[in-house]
Amino acid sequence: MAELRGALIGCGFFAVNQMHAWRDIEGASIVAICDRDPERLRIVGDQFGVARRYADAAAMFAAEKLDFVDIATTVGSHRPLVEMAAENRVPVICQKPFAPTLADAKAMVKACTDAGVPLMVHENFRWQSPIQAVRAVLDSGEIGTPFFGRISFRSGYDVFSGQPYLATGKRFIIEDLGIHILDIARFLLGDVTSLTARTTRINPKIAGEDVATMLMDHAGGATSVVDCSYATRLATEPFPETLVELDGSDGTIRLAQGYQLTVTGKNGTTVKDVSPPLLPWASRPWHNIQESVLAIQKHWVDSLVSGKEPATSGADNLRTFALVEAAYAGAESRAPVQIDDLLK
Repeated sequence: MAELRGALIGCGFFAVNQMHAWRDIEGASIVAICDRDPERLRIVGDQFGVARRYADAAAMFAAEKLDFVDIATTVGSHRPLVEMAAENRVPVICQKPFAPTLADAKAMVKACTDAGVPLMVHENFRWQSPIQAVRAVLDSGEIGTPFFGRISFRSGYDVFSGQPYLATGKRFIIEDLGIHILDIARFLLGDVTSLTARTTRINPKIAGEDVATMLMDHAGGATSVVDCSYATRLATEPFPETLVELDGSDGTIRLAQGYQLTVTGKNGTTVKDVSPPLLPWASRPWHNIQESVLAIQKHWVDSLVSGKEPATSGADNLRTFALVEAAYAGAESRAPVQIDDLLK
């Protein structure tokens, strides 16, 4: 089968990880890149040997014959770029946050559905190997039916040095990080029916919230707590690890700091190191996220080749995105928000 020809739009901070991953994946390659900043175009193009470079996405779509496009720009440009890809009948993988609003996200999904174009959101946290290991234990039935979960990301890491724009938005931790942790909760415990949220801002130098706590009811009967913080100083900095606690009818799962997975279930207790691999181009402590970028992009290629809907399709991501909207609405009203009401 011929190699899939892809293009990358957006050559910023995180896109370099995506380019490394595309270079490692058999069956696909990035043949063109696009960015309005000529210096970023030059740096990424030279680093990865991509000669075809564009400052305008419309010009790129007109000139190139593409099998997919990878949109790695900031959120405000996602809708017009996704709709442009749909108009050109080009399958699209889009960076998160998927859209500025749920209404925009719904419109983007509709545009791709109407055009018959596959759409996947780059929701990579669930693809981290430690999270996949937790999912595998659940699927094995070792702890029975889960009834409680806590998915936690608490850190004092300075994320603003690499991404200074994060300090300026009125929405911060839920939109940027919490969306990942909320998606993990959905991945492990199923869809959410209602959500209650509380937020606060500890760092006076930023505009948005840097602490968020969410209580969720899942359709399958489980209750979960999702808590996120960039204001938590610990003896050993856990960034960027997501910690997981799951209680089931027949046992428990604990994914602790240092990627230690402890399972107490039907067959006793086991402790396993589920540390993610350190890829040749990766660096600590980002390596678990960098590894998940490779995993999700492989999944995208497999989905395109097989014709199957990707796990984090645009349609699926609407249910994660709705949790973000519910969290902000619930934090403001201090009342539970019904998720189905947002998805109507």
